[in-house]
Amino acid sequence: MGLLDGKVVIVTGAGRGIGRGEALECAAQGAAVVVAEFDPERGEAVAKEILASGGRAVAVAGDVADADTADALVGTAVAEFGQLDALVNNAGILRDRTVAKLSDEDWDAVIRVHLRGHFLPTRAAMRYWRDAKRPGHLVHTASTSGLLGNFGQSNYGAAKAGIAAFSTIVAMEGARGGITSNAIAPSALTRMTLDLMPQAYRDGREASVERGEFDFFAPENIAPLVAFLCSDAASHVSGKVFGVQGDSVEIFQPFTSVAEIRNDGRRWDPEDLSGRIDELFTASGIQAGPENMMLRMRHQILGEH
Repeated sequence: MGLLDGKVVIVTGAGRGIGRGEALECAAQGAAVVVAEFDPERGEAVAKEILASGGRAVAVAGDVADADTADALVGTAVAEFGQLDALVNNAGILRDRTVAKLSDEDWDAVIRVHLRGHFLPTRAAMRYWRDAKRPGHLVHTASTSGLLGNFGQSNYGAAKAGIAAFSTIVAMEGARGGITSNAIAPSALTRMTLDLMPQAYRDGREASVERGEFDFFAPENIAPLVAFLCSDAASHVSGKVFGVQGDSVEIFQPFTSVAEIRNDGRRWDPEDLSGRIDELFTASGIQAGPENMMLRMRHQILGEH
């Protein structure tokens, strides 16, 4: 018996890395999986992998930031397996540049794939659940680059922060219909990110895996939380953002006011603020200037865990 026995789950960007791990885990937990992937060969390969292990799967190729593709995912789930129970939005791309070097095209491409690529499948799923009067589960993929900020990733970080906000709002909108919406901020080394690591780190990681040690940043480690959030066991959890890596699951607290200054019921004079604004930093412990917020992460890919 699995957590997802009898369920049907769509996973976007499921051809490689984190998405592939999510699709395989959902199948292992008993779900029929719609493998959504831009690259047809990769999508078919994952679907065949699930079928070979005795599971149920079908691949759908296309751009999830295109409305026809997004609608086809839900249509395929219903036509092939009779229903839809959960959607995992995972598809994404990187186009890293500092703002001064960032082209219009690289900004637009990242925003489109991440934000529009989350919105359109979610809309299709929400419309299906509304019309069918069924509950459902949504899992979206944010990132610490959006929650904390990361140098050279203004496009990616802005999109990922938007996804966290999107998920929270969808949770409110879906609550009456029994639809949950949660986001994850995963940390993992995929084929794309591993190539950015120093060779010595890659060699050391490979050696530790050969020794049978736990591979903390393996992309497959993200999947168990996602499968859980797709299940009815998580029906009481919604509107939350979780960090997940290795054997660690965290919860992020949304933006919260931590300090305040008042002006005794009078409109502020800009000159007065120059003498008062530092009170906020003193009271909150927040640094006044720019800082590398990624250093606040519990688990650094190149650090100790």
